[in-house]
Amino acid sequence: MAGKNVVIMGAAGRDFHNFNCVFRDDPSVRVVAFTATQIPDIADRRYPPDLAGVLYPQGIPIVAESQLEELFKGQKIDEAVFSYSDVSHQYVMEQASRVVALGADFTLLGAAPTMIKSNKPVVAVCAVRTGSGKSQTTRRVAQILKGMGKKPVIVRHPMPYGDLSEQKVQRFATLEDMRLNKCTIEEMEEYEPHIDEGFVVYAGVDYAAILQQAERECDTILWDGGNNDLPFYAPDVHITVVDPHRPGHELTYFPGRINLAMAHVIVINKMDTATPAGIE
Repeated sequence: MAGKNVVIMGAAGRDFHNFNCVFRDDPSVRVVAFTATQIPDIADRRYPPDLAGVLYPQGIPIVAESQLEELFKGQKIDEAVFSYSDVSHQYVMEQASRVVALGADFTLLGAAPTMIKSNKPVVAVCAVRTGSGKSQTTRRVAQILKGMGKKPVIVRHPMPYGDLSEQKVQRFATLEDMRLNKCTIEEMEEYEPHIDEGFVVYAGVDYAAILQQAERECDTILWDGGNNDLPFYAPDVHITVVDPHRPGHELTYFPGRINLAMAHVIVINKMDTATPAGIE
């Protein structure tokens, strides 16, 4: 395999999605490794061959981001693709400076190449920061859609903490499904409220495969975002939640500012506890 050598800097979610959408089937690019941060115990594993595709019969190593310099010493790296969320613009440029000093290009992928188009309408709930209140907003939107006579299926931003091959496509319709899928407490906290209200939830690793399955049992896709990441599916309605307890963060955090710029609807959450100045 010849071509440009790429490292994808991630946190076990957006990085895998970017690879699947942009790099997996491109013979002109060789993804040398994923680097991982934010998520515990993801480093020193591999993105498995059945997910990585025919160009990667051995899969792809996942190493700690702290080992980035060692990775560059071991082989020539042409490009590092930054692929995780909820970090300050200052932090992004610190990583960019780190990569450029090592001799490689530093890349942020555009929104369009990583947003899969559905054949069903897509409503996406995103935020400018993690903790802004996406979950309750998503639950409210689901109830509104149900009240309109729609049949939404909720697709949740990835939390692949277990066996990646087994987690390629996950479907949760009952609490027993969560047990069978060995969900962590963090996953259960996200999925259980939706299940309790009668909605089916999908999550996993391969979001094209997830979409194909989800589309078969719904008339609307409801994207339930994670952190302040962009939606993985091209939204027909893009809802962005902002947090008046952290005014200014909507302009200074990546990629939350992109959600703000792309939003069709902006929801100011927590208005009953925020200061008038924060709301303003």
